[in-house]
Amino acid sequence: MKLALCYESVIPTRGGAETYIADLARRLAADGHELHLFACQWDAESLPPGMRYHRLPTPRGPRFVRPWLFAASCMRALTEHPDLVSIGFNKTWGQDVQYPLGGLHAASAEHNLHKYAHPLMRGVARLAKAADLAHWSYTLLERRQYLVYRPLVVVNSRMVRGHFQHYYRVPPEDVRVVHCAIDPDRFAQPDRPRRRAEYREQWGLEPNDPAALFVAMNYRLKGLEPLLHAVARLKHHERFRLLVAGSPKTRGWERYARRLGIADRVRFLGLRKDVHHCFFAADFLVHPTFYDPCSLVVLEALACGLPVVTSRANGAAELLTPPREGFVVPDPHDHRQLALCMEQLLDPARRQECSTAARRTASQWTFDLHYRMLLRVFEEAAARKRAA
Repeated sequence: MKLALCYESVIPTRGGAETYIADLARRLAADGHELHLFACQWDAESLPPGMRYHRLPTPRGPRFVRPWLFAASCMRALTEHPDLVSIGFNKTWGQDVQYPLGGLHAASAEHNLHKYAHPLMRGVARLAKAADLAHWSYTLLERRQYLVYRPLVVVNSRMVRGHFQHYYRVPPEDVRVVHCAIDPDRFAQPDRPRRRAEYREQWGLEPNDPAALFVAMNYRLKGLEPLLHAVARLKHHERFRLLVAGSPKTRGWERYARRLGIADRVRFLGLRKDVHHCFFAADFLVHPTFYDPCSLVVLEALACGLPVVTSRANGAAELLTPPREGFVVPDPHDHRQLALCMEQLLDPARRQECSTAARRTASQWTFDLHYRMLLRVFEEAAARKRAA
C-alpha cells in the first residue's frame, strides 16, 4: 500500500506518540509499504530509509489556532497525492483513517476536571475551561474531524470507543478498537541486574528496599497527588520508596511531599531520557491516572515484568485481569484503596506472582499483533477509497 502518515512533528525523544509513529513507520517499511510523512519537522535517523517527506509550513500564532493551520496545510498537500491512503494521528481532518492516540478532546477535557478532589475546585476549573479559547477551538476542530468528514476511526481502547458514541454519536461500525502495544525488545538488555543495582544505589535505595515507580509528564492529571497521600498511609513500611520520573517541574511536589512527612521516601528523578532504567530499578508501577486512552507506560511496565496499579480511567486497564497482574482502582482519589493495593504488592511472594503474570500478559499483547490488526484497518480504508 501507499500510506501517508500525518503528524506535525515526529521526533521520538519528545514523547510517546512520536515514538509510536516512528515504530509503526519502521514496521510498515520493513513490510515493503510505500511511506510518506506529512509533517513540519522530523528526525530522519529514527525513521526508515526510503521514507518520502513532505515538509509543511510550521504553524504560527496562538496555541488554539496552530492546529487549524497545520490541518489545512496537510489537507491541501494530500490533494496532490490522491493515491495515498492517509492516516491522521491528532488534530487534522480529511484523512481516510483517524487514529487519535490521545483520545477525544471532549472526553479529556471532562476527565481533566476529575483531578480536583474538592467539588468547589472542580467547579472553578469547569468555569475556567468554559472561558478557554483553546478548549472551544479544539472542540470545534474535533467536530469537523468526525462529524463532517466521517473517517474510519481507530481507537486504542473500548473506553475511547464509548467516548466516541457518547460525545459524537459516531456509530460503532465506523470505529475499530486496536489496543496499544510496544516493542518489548527495547527492554531486553542482558545486563539488567547490573543496571538495577547501579541505579538503585545512585538513587539511595538499598538492594531489598521495595520501590514503586510513577512515570508521567503531567503529574496532576496522572494522579501524583493521591499517590503521595497513599504513600503517607504506608507509614509502617519504612523501607518502601517511590520513584517519580517524567517532568522536570518537581519543586512544588517536593514541598507537598515534605508537608505529608514523606520527603525521605520519595525520589524525584525529573526528566529522564533513560526511563527504562527506572523500570529496571523499580518493583512495580503505580499509575492512578484520571485520564489515559491507553497508557503506554503500563504496557512498558508489563513488558519489564512489573505489576501494575492503575485506575479505571485508563484504557490500558482493559488488558489487565486483576488481581493477576496487579490492581485497578475505581477512583484515584481514594487514598485508602490505592494504599491497600500498593501494600499487597509489598509482599515479595505476591509481587513475584504478579510479575510472572505481567510478563505473560505482555507477551500475549505484542506489537506484531497490534500491527496486524492496524494493517487490516488500513486495507479496509484502501478498499473504501477504491470503491468511492
